[in-house]
Amino acid sequence: MSIERPPATIERSHFLEWRSPRRGTEHPHVMTNDVWKWLIETELPDDWTNTRLNAYQANDAFDGPSSMKAGPCWCFSRFGQTKTVLPDGRIVYVAGEHEDFYDPDFYIYNDVVVVDSSGDVQIFGYPVDVFPPTDFHSATPVDDAIILIGNLGYTKDRRYGQTQVLRLELDTWRISAIETFGDAPGWINKHQAELSPDHSEIRITGGKIDRGNETSLIENIDDWVLNIQSRHWQRLTRRQWTRFVLYRKDKKWNHLSGIRNLLFSKQIAEHNQEYKKQYESREKELRKELGRNKFWWNKPRALPDLKLLETLYKPDVATEIIEKNIDLDEEDDGDEYGVYRIRVGNVIVRYVEDMYNIAVTVEGELPPNIVERLKNDVREKFAALEQVPITCQIIPSE
Repeated sequence: MSIERPPATIERSHFLEWRSPRRGTEHPHVMTNDVWKWLIETELPDDWTNTRLNAYQANDAFDGPSSMKAGPCWCFSRFGQTKTVLPDGRIVYVAGEHEDFYDPDFYIYNDVVVVDSSGDVQIFGYPVDVFPPTDFHSATPVDDAIILIGNLGYTKDRRYGQTQVLRLELDTWRISAIETFGDAPGWINKHQAELSPDHSEIRITGGKIDRGNETSLIENIDDWVLNIQSRHWQRLTRRQWTRFVLYRKDKKWNHLSGIRNLLFSKQIAEHNQEYKKQYESREKELRKELGRNKFWWNKPRALPDLKLLETLYKPDVATEIIEKNIDLDEEDDGDEYGVYRIRVGNVIVRYVEDMYNIAVTVEGELPPNIVERLKNDVREKFAALEQVPITCQIIPSE
């Protein structure tokens, strides 16, 4: 996107004053300033899209110092941020993160941004003991407050087995922790929250739970409900589904995404000679990456059989390969990215692929020998693609 030039009223010295994110020292701490307002107001769409200036672009607009030395730059381009539209037209944005841990601008925020119907912006910060850095939570408006449930947060701040629940007051913008009881989902994030018609309960489904062990960030397959008045959690389901996760034995990132990109490039290059050089460049880089993860001298490795990727989630026990239903006229919310499904009899088997592992969920009951064949099939193909041993770990039910 084209970068909007900063207004002349914001001088570089003023940008440098507000360049870096910071935590509040009051409750709430009013942090509204022209620099952050400009970064918020560069685009305020009716429907939330992550198209505001990122930290690098914001810093570059004012020729700011490198984030490698000066630390992250404040921005409003975030993941895991909630947007709540109130009946009076105000929009409330809560926290979120920018980029990931490997980026110098990575930062998890603990702020609240309020935009009224006229477009006026207010920014509130909080002490971390009042409002911890929070991302991938849910925000449910209930009467005169917004109930914030869940958090991914920094690894060091996660409280395994607990569920973060906070109350944001809409008149004072104060935040308070809600102590809950009962059978809570644990350290949940990226979930969905639904308010009951009588405003008495919030139902939680989907998302991921961090158990703080080798099966960290596992999928939440059960449903939970929080009674707002009693603050009591109830577990509604206890699905005894077989689940296992596969990852490189050396625990390094896998190359499935790179292999997919290379396969796509190869298919294009076969029909477009101008694309051939790009394919050859990607092939060379992938061979180096495969070697870098196996040998210290970075010796390039032979490419795996790219066609094997097309059968990675097509075991011989499958009775149906469920193709993804992609509607180009509808906005892709990313929920199905990296998700593949097959049917074995009347049971759905779901594969979820990311840079760390392949998680497999059998959504029903299958004979043990069939489950074993599913495990061996994906493990052998995964190992052949990565050219390293693969570990398969069962995820125990709770």
